[in-house]
Amino acid sequence: MTAHNLLEANNLCCRYGPHRAVTAVNLALKKGEILGLLGQNGAGKSTTMKMLAGVLAPTEGHVIVNGISLAEQPRAAKRQLGYLPEQPPLYPELTVLEYLRFCAELRKIPCKARAEAVNRAMMECDLQSLSTRLIGNLSKGYQQRCGIAQAIIHRPAVVILDEPTVGLDPIQIRSIRELIRTLGSERSIVLSSHILAEVQTVCHRVAIMHNGRLVYDEQLSVADNNTIGSVLVAFARTPDVNTLATIHGVAGITALDEQRLRIDVVSGEDPRAAIAETAVARGWGLTELHAEFHTLEDVFIRYTARDNDAHDHHAAGAAT
Repeated sequence: MTAHNLLEANNLCCRYGPHRAVTAVNLALKKGEILGLLGQNGAGKSTTMKMLAGVLAPTEGHVIVNGISLAEQPRAAKRQLGYLPEQPPLYPELTVLEYLRFCAELRKIPCKARAEAVNRAMMECDLQSLSTRLIGNLSKGYQQRCGIAQAIIHRPAVVILDEPTVGLDPIQIRSIRELIRTLGSERSIVLSSHILAEVQTVCHRVAIMHNGRLVYDEQLSVADNNTIGSVLVAFARTPDVNTLATIHGVAGITALDEQRLRIDVVSGEDPRAAIAETAVARGWGLTELHAEFHTLEDVFIRYTARDNDAHDHHAAGAAT
């Protein structure tokens, strides 16, 4: 395991009978990093989260948490993990305080340290004023906070949150996102979602799953509006496409009509100045030149709007 990685998933696979729900997922997460796991419904996100959390044993591959193998030392590894499933594991007949005390006992927190652990979790999740309220009488937003509190009560190195804002109203969503950002400053967090705005708001990295496979994993700054994906150009006279293709940074050219072209750009390059200089030197009469930036939505559509073969279709149907 890399020294600075708190979580590593190596070649994770999950099969349900003949169906592959997840195939060869590799992930690594550093301290203080929030990773957003995106995908359409049925892409395999929840199955992957369950394997990372130790709730579901992978068919193949292994997970290492803070240097501890989840397969070889499950109890020790799970002490380093906090997990909030899509449906929080709450007891509506308990008060917030009773529930968190129960969670502290389940986590084997020493008796002398339990009160401090419960108070700290309530403070981090802003639940102090609701400690004597029945969980069943709380709003969905505060119930989610209780779910997050149980996930962090033992101060884990890694927190895994599966769809933490599903079913919340806009104000509750904003509150939970701010809480996740705060928690991420001291921990590593994996956040599963199918909402692009969720990942854009709170995450440092974005990973995209499609048909049970991890098809994209980049820093959010790369995925969202910070790199040029293509350049639109138009000329008064028909340009020489072969000459344009030799310009440094040009990855490909698509003709839109006789004068207008879309030029695909090599990642990290900006060929606009060279294109303008070439157009002037060749007398093409440049009339339009502007960059089209990658957005997270563009990236998501590009990697999830692919034709599926029959095998992938069935595998996606088995994933949750």
